[in-house]
Amino acid sequence: MFSELLHGVIGRTQQEVGVSEHDPTVMLQPCDLHIGIIPAGSTDCVCFTTMGINDPVTSTLHIIIGDSQPLDVCSVHYQSTLVRYFVSMVGYGFYGDVLAESERHRWMGPLRYDYSGCMVYLCNRSYPGQVQYLPADSHISSPRDNTRCLSGCRVCSESKERLFPHFNSSSSLYSANVSQYSSELEGEWVTIEGRFKCISLTCMSSSCPRSPKGLSPSAHLADGTADLILVREANPLGFLTYLHRHTNTQDQFDLPFVEVYRVKAVRFSLPPGEGEEEEEEEEEEEEEYEGADREIQASTESVLEDPEKLCCSNIAGHSQQHLAERKERGNVAMSRVKRPGFVCGPCCTKPRSVSVWNCDGEILPHTEISCRVHGQLVRLFARGIEDSTKP
Repeated sequence: MFSELLHGVIGRTQQEVGVSEHDPTVMLQPCDLHIGIIPAGSTDCVCFTTMGINDPVTSTLHIIIGDSQPLDVCSVHYQSTLVRYFVSMVGYGFYGDVLAESERHRWMGPLRYDYSGCMVYLCNRSYPGQVQYLPADSHISSPRDNTRCLSGCRVCSESKERLFPHFNSSSSLYSANVSQYSSELEGEWVTIEGRFKCISLTCMSSSCPRSPKGLSPSAHLADGTADLILVREANPLGFLTYLHRHTNTQDQFDLPFVEVYRVKAVRFSLPPGEGEEEEEEEEEEEEEYEGADREIQASTESVLEDPEKLCCSNIAGHSQQHLAERKERGNVAMSRVKRPGFVCGPCCTKPRSVSVWNCDGEILPHTEISCRVHGQLVRLFARGIEDSTKP
């Protein structure tokens, strides 16, 4: 529900000021409407990160009081088309595979995420890719500076002038069209190639009850940047160590195969030929499945075409035996195409060369995407996480 509201509020605001959401270079108009969230999801990541707790009563009180917390939003584009907005994270590789596998076991309820995570981990897959990113100013903040974005964060407060340099304090930020002053995409892009276990881009720490520190503990809510996390190909034990450190206070970035960068924009592309090979494999599997299905259907129609044949026991018996044999051959063919059984899961499937993107719990329809951070685009009824060290 939050995602639908987010897209509606942003889309309506851009429509009113005549800004094209499909232009990845344009600076979007900040939204004047506030969004309130009552936590009722599987992780409640946004609530936990912006309030420090996923309690419905606390969220309701923030809405009643009228607290206001600016929030960065990241847009995902495929070529020149807007695909989606997100405020938490988008992940490729492990996180995408877990979501894709969990969709096959929705009947399991929340337990499907644990099961799918175990199955995908046992596969120990990595994927080739090229990542390009536009680095943010490292003098302002860094994903390794061991700071937390708390209520009244200095970095987020000082980012308003940098994000909106032509904003006049005497006028409303939401009443003036600021899109023409965009200069966030200026700078030199950095390119990284290799095989990755997972690629993540998070606009916030993305903390939750299971991961109190989140994917990137030092990420900020409203500084106009995101943290790009690259986990290169590693042995299963090393990757398990990386995953386990999300649940404790150890630094998950202090591993030789993990890299993290503070960025303003990201582009991802596949090596030449990878996407075409994946599409050809999917088409072959689909043709094999459809061919087996047509064979069974033709056999059934040939038996039932002449009802008089069923009156003769010999012919009927022969026809039924022939039909059973054809069905068995068809089932063998389809068994090679259908997903594996419950016990084996994805471990028995042929390794895929391309994964999918997990965008705030939704699978994106495209693999080669570009992402850009829009600073302080929306506002939530929240206050940020209170500093427990202050009296």
